[in-house]
Amino acid sequence: MHFLTKALPFLALAATHPIEPRNIIEKRALSDSDTAVLTLALFLEHVEFALYTGGYDNFTDDQYTAAGFPAGFRENVNVIAGQELTHATLLSDTLQQNGVSPIPPCTYSFPYTDPVSFVSLANMITAVGIGAYIGGSTGLTDSTTLLTTAASILPNEARHDTFLRDGIGASPFPTPYDTALTALWAYNLAHTFIVSCPEELPGQVLLPKLTLTSPVPPKNLQPPTPAGTTLDFAWDPSTFFVTVDPDAPLYVAFVNQVAPPVFEEVTMTGVGMGSVAVPDGVSGIAFAVLTTFSGGLDEMDLSAHGTLAGPAEVALA
Repeated sequence: MHFLTKALPFLALAATHPIEPRNIIEKRALSDSDTAVLTLALFLEHVEFALYTGGYDNFTDDQYTAAGFPAGFRENVNVIAGQELTHATLLSDTLQQNGVSPIPPCTYSFPYTDPVSFVSLANMITAVGIGAYIGGSTGLTDSTTLLTTAASILPNEARHDTFLRDGIGASPFPTPYDTALTALWAYNLAHTFIVSCPEELPGQVLLPKLTLTSPVPPKNLQPPTPAGTTLDFAWDPSTFFVTVDPDAPLYVAFVNQVAPPVFEEVTMTGVGMGSVAVPDGVSGIAFAVLTTFSGGLDEMDLSAHGTLAGPAEVALA
């Protein structure tokens, strides 16, 4: 992190004078798939811009320094906010130029109280954005230009996450792969922080919530949570979209990196409460859903018809 001190003059300039993106996306009729992917990306960029703007505006340099962050950390949070705005502007312009009304920002509430809790939360939200870009890439099959543009945003988001993780003392690169997210799951994870929206994201629904109640991971995510650790979850059975036999076994499916989902049977600890062990090979940031299926489904299947509640984001390292 020592490069930050020397880089501060340049980063401050970048924050106040962000580079305007070239209009590299040709004007053309967007397919429904293109439109859905770009609209979700814009929805998430709005969330991230609001998040990082708050992380800059709500705390002073002295508060960041007192919390253990290096000199210049707050200014870099402002740089990230500027880059998220640049992403949002490009996506919005692309949709508008192709006859699609861009989705406007929502009103948000982020549960952080100090610089450390802000950076920890930003790591979790940025992981959702990264997963959405990876998952959305399969929907941009009609234009190599659109795919290239999305691919150019993805590593920038990953650099943001590396900066955040390094700042809280976590491993900057805890896993060899990141985890793709379906549009439905990414939307639901981001919607946690929404108070109200002038319009909802087209084509998406809110799923019943799955909450990880314990353990609370350490702020620096160190040491990594080992396999076999008990995770406690909570959910509200009355919100399920389908009727579930109360005596039927339930499972938590973990989606992590590029491996197939791992299914663990839930040990019930009460109504709407249960526990599972962290499976072998699951690490970094994982995403968990409650399901009646014991296996045999990939992430797309789980998202389409296998999710009773969730997803919940599980930070293991």
